[in-house]
Amino acid sequence: MKKKSFWLITVLMTVALLGVLVMQLYYIRESYKLKSQLFDEQVNQTLTTVVNKIQRRNVADHLNRKDAENKLKQLQDSRQRTLDIKDLRQQYLQQSELKEVERENEIENYLNQQDSIIRNTYRAPAVISEKEFSSLSSKNGDKLDLQMDAFIDMKSLIIKGYSMRTKPFATPPKAFEFKSLQSLPDTLRYLVFDPRDGSPGFANVPKIPSDLQKKFKREDEIAKKQLEIKIAALGKDTFSYTRLSVVEDVSKELQETKIPIVKRINFDALGNLLKDELLAHNITLEPAYRISLAKKDSTIFMTASNVKGEFLPENTYKTPLFGNDIFRDPGMLFVSFPNKNSAIVANLSVTLASSVGLLLVLVFIFSYTLYAILKQKKLSEMKTDFINNMTHEFKTPVATIMIASEALKDPEVTEDKARLKRLAGIIYDENVRLGSHIERVLSIARLEKGELKMENTEVDVNDLIVIVLDSMELQLQKKNAIIHVNTDAENSVVFGDELHLSNVIYNLIDNANKYSTNTPEITITTRNNHKNLIVEIADKGIGMTKEQSKRIFDQFYRVPTGNLHDVKGFGLGLNYVQDIIKKAGGTVKVSSEKDKGTTFEISLPLYNG
Repeated sequence: MKKKSFWLITVLMTVALLGVLVMQLYYIRESYKLKSQLFDEQVNQTLTTVVNKIQRRNVADHLNRKDAENKLKQLQDSRQRTLDIKDLRQQYLQQSELKEVERENEIENYLNQQDSIIRNTYRAPAVISEKEFSSLSSKNGDKLDLQMDAFIDMKSLIIKGYSMRTKPFATPPKAFEFKSLQSLPDTLRYLVFDPRDGSPGFANVPKIPSDLQKKFKREDEIAKKQLEIKIAALGKDTFSYTRLSVVEDVSKELQETKIPIVKRINFDALGNLLKDELLAHNITLEPAYRISLAKKDSTIFMTASNVKGEFLPENTYKTPLFGNDIFRDPGMLFVSFPNKNSAIVANLSVTLASSVGLLLVLVFIFSYTLYAILKQKKLSEMKTDFINNMTHEFKTPVATIMIASEALKDPEVTEDKARLKRLAGIIYDENVRLGSHIERVLSIARLEKGELKMENTEVDVNDLIVIVLDSMELQLQKKNAIIHVNTDAENSVVFGDELHLSNVIYNLIDNANKYSTNTPEITITTRNNHKNLIVEIADKGIGMTKEQSKRIFDQFYRVPTGNLHDVKGFGLGLNYVQDIIKKAGGTVKVSSEKDKGTTFEISLPLYNG
């Protein structure tokens, strides 16, 4: 990919990512506004509900209080009426008792008067009982039955009646007393004798005459009626009320202007009602609220949810407590939510999380795409370098073989057996070299496809190192390499493919030899670590940076050597080393420092038999 195309794709993807970011920010902002408006509507609805309930409770409290007062007054009046009726009845009984005494006195006087008249009229009159009267009546037959009806004026002492003497006379002793009246019969019987001829007879005197009975009955009826009238009059004076009268009284009270707002509101009930209504509208924030006068900047009551007690305008809502009250100060209810913004953001947590997640996914995809493009670009460059190196590596032995083949066509060369043998040797060596390059490339290809077969056997790594060093003696001598071999491992037998393990050691030693600017100094060490065999190959060559150390096991990667191209290779050796060691169940590590050298450490499991 061209650099221009890469930058164009990068710019377009960046613009697209920024566009998505801007759209997400716009969406989040609009969602925040919507949630904020919804929160405001819910709070305003809550305040309206609270104020309506407070007003209704205020009226209901007045009604209940007035109703209770009226009931108490009615009860008190009813009790007083009962007491008054009791007093009236008591008075009536007392008066009745007095009247009864007066009546008995009057009857007593009447009977005594009648007795006096009979005694003055007849000779030797005697009071007889009903039994005596019955027996005498049955023996003597019908006799003269005189009934004396006479009255005396006590003031003038004049007696009026039948055959009465007109001159005054002294009142004889009383024949009847008050205490004896109760035992008297309804009619008194006298046995009398006619003053003219002395013949016996009877005189009858009613205990209570009819006119007195009528008089007493009339007086009783009048007294009872007066009692009923008085009781009825008490009933008219008794307090009574109706719902309409209560409503009228409450309406008058509500119009009184002198009642302060603190006496119209129960602050505890207001706080509980406000919290309950907020919860009913899905608002769980703890509110701060205060009550102030509407016509004056005066706070009557306040509860704050923070220490400062601030009521910020953007987080505060207000409404009149008694909006329809035109006679008194309606009061203002202020409700503040200091944590309003954090609550709204928390309510947007799902939206924010999805938006952030989407942005992270897009950023990851964008970054991964750029990474993949860069990686593919570098891989393409490494493949190009690999092809160039491979072409160069193949071109050299092919050119050498071609030159040697052309030389063999010369008759003079064919006649010289020494030269012929040398040329044949060159062709053979170059063919081997060419085959080695081809085999290395094919081995890497088979490794990638998983087609490389490992013929694992018991391999003594100490012996294998010696064998590899012997095969590399000529090329190590060309650079006068100094080799230090410390095969200290007591147990150096592993289970693996001898050919590929020897190639691994060969590649590492060859790299140490090639990437040394001065005389190569290579140290090969083996040691045992628990159940593993450790092989270290260290050099004092050009070394690598940390970034280069991370990439040396990648295919086609070669440590750059500036503008010089004196180090030949395909960039496949260390990748091959890593794959072979992994297949053998081991690990390979590298530690390097620029211009100070590199150390490769191979760890392989020991063979247990």
